[in-house]
Amino acid sequence: MHAPNRRATAIGAAALLLATAAVAAVPSSASAANILTNPGFETGSLSGWTCSGGLGSVVSTPVHGGSKALAGAVSASDNAKCVQTVAVQPNTTYSLSSWVRGNYVYLGVTGGTSTWTPSAADWKQLTVSFTTGAAQTTAEVYLNGWFGQGTYYADDISLDGPGGGTPDTQAPTVPGNLTATSTAATQVSLSWGASTDNVAVTGYDVYRNGTLVTTVTGTSATVTGLTASTSYTFTVKAHDAAGNASAASNSLAVTTPAGGDQQAPTAPSALTATATAATQVSLSWGASTDNVGVTAYDVYRNGTLATSVTGTTATVTGLTASTSYTFTVKARDAAGNASAASNSLAVTTPSSGGGTPGTFKQAAPYLYNGWGNPPAAATVMNATGIKWFTLAFVLAQNGCNPTWDSQRPLLNGVDQQTINAVRAAGGDVVPSFGGWSGNKLGPNCADATALAGAYQKVIDAYNLKAIDIDIENTDEFENYTVQDRILNALKIVKQKNPGIKTIVTFGTATSGPTAPGNRLIEQSKALGADIDVFTIMPFDFGNASTDMYAATVSAATGLKNKLKSVYGWDDATAYSHLGISGMNGLSDNNETTTIANWTAIRDWANTNHIARLAFWSVNRDRGCAGGGLQETCSGIAQSDWQFTSITAGFTG
Repeated sequence: MHAPNRRATAIGAAALLLATAAVAAVPSSASAANILTNPGFETGSLSGWTCSGGLGSVVSTPVHGGSKALAGAVSASDNAKCVQTVAVQPNTTYSLSSWVRGNYVYLGVTGGTSTWTPSAADWKQLTVSFTTGAAQTTAEVYLNGWFGQGTYYADDISLDGPGGGTPDTQAPTVPGNLTATSTAATQVSLSWGASTDNVAVTGYDVYRNGTLVTTVTGTSATVTGLTASTSYTFTVKAHDAAGNASAASNSLAVTTPAGGDQQAPTAPSALTATATAATQVSLSWGASTDNVGVTAYDVYRNGTLATSVTGTTATVTGLTASTSYTFTVKARDAAGNASAASNSLAVTTPSSGGGTPGTFKQAAPYLYNGWGNPPAAATVMNATGIKWFTLAFVLAQNGCNPTWDSQRPLLNGVDQQTINAVRAAGGDVVPSFGGWSGNKLGPNCADATALAGAYQKVIDAYNLKAIDIDIENTDEFENYTVQDRILNALKIVKQKNPGIKTIVTFGTATSGPTAPGNRLIEQSKALGADIDVFTIMPFDFGNASTDMYAATVSAATGLKNKLKSVYGWDDATAYSHLGISGMNGLSDNNETTTIANWTAIRDWANTNHIARLAFWSVNRDRGCAGGGLQETCSGIAQSDWQFTSITAGFTG
């Protein structure tokens, strides 16, 4: 029997991060100095600021201080976003604040943290703080309202911290007094005196016989993997955030003792994340065994030793919000023998602040309770670090009534149980309406109002933050009457649910949207539907030999160009409204998206800061090399949940 899949099934489917990597640095504190241009608009102009749609202006009333303030005249299709780009220093903490008035007023820094107020009848101060990345020299701050919520006002905006200046070219001082604190047959523990720097020392590079072997943030390190009865020479250099490196420390010669115990412990098992926060991740794993005894566990973050503990839990701190990390653990015994690494665990830290219309990012692979031996959502979350799932599929039953797969009720069934489990584990879901086939709401609801009412039933049932409309086939995607019905319904949904995100997902050619897709985008603009994310499905192109990375990038670039043409956006804005939903492993046309392909697609998506990354489906995210097209596996060699782990590294 041909397995049901995304495109042919009986009940079918369908700007710059502030710190994009873990930086071994202690951020410097910002001194209190407002570095914004025209922060109170007392020039009587928008000098220094740029507002979308020409909707920003300077007014004399109301004002918070002085005689002028900013007014953002929000429209039904433009949130009157006003931005200013400023020079900043790397690895530095800044405080951003503004006095605001109005409904749904947002303050934030692009790609980073934000805050908002749903209603401020009188002046109210909003404040956020953020820390720049290791190589960051500019930051874009913004204010905006929300669609159809009326004019907002802002005044006395402040960004406190040091402004950008001459690049740091001064190297740290030399680390002092390098010594060996302990030696074993296969490892040496070292310590040294701290270096100083004009900005800050961000790490120390440890060299063995002239080759870099590890980088640490403190003044000690243990070098493992050595050979008994062997002489080694060690040096250490300090470096800062700008990449300046000190001269080498004193050279230290160490000879490891003769080997005794040479048997390594077994590898730690079942590494999982027990808790995540914006700046830290708590881990646990199964204990290792050893012929003598395990004495420690070394926890690695992105391949660099982060901490060592004696038990089977650890908390890694000093992380960055909205950033993907990969963790492994190795066990050690008293002789310094190290085990093989545990399973690799990908974790993405959550945002440190609330969401905002301009920074919607979502890694959300499809999970389907209708077939394919659905895995337990919490199991996948713990194994991969994924936080969102696109839950398929809401279809019609008895006319315009929304149910799961036209048969399972919205409440008190397996789908609600899945949603509850995901949320209990710290995640959330975006239900998907439609798909390739089945009894869909679009054709069955009489008009846009009725269709919006059906969407609203699902929104209200689960208190949703986002919905996905998977618009496919001749009954919806190629039926322009139904296309318009869906777009007008989504417009109503946005008006009734300020803050909700709407996603439309549709097929594509390798060059970008096909004729129905182009029309969908054009009509979304013409009708004022205010779609947040246009997601393409770059697969089923019809040729088994298709290079799926190249085809995906080509299709996404075509979509980006179409969005620019229709909406008048620049590249960055167009990418921020673009999504990709692939098909892991074999597609219906026997195209193959490999692990390497999907990793490259994820990396491309991060580089271009797109809004959404998904794939069909988690049910298939298991290996079965040579097994052909299946509903329970990908048809290729892979480990369980490997595509999901890669997707969890999407940060946008």
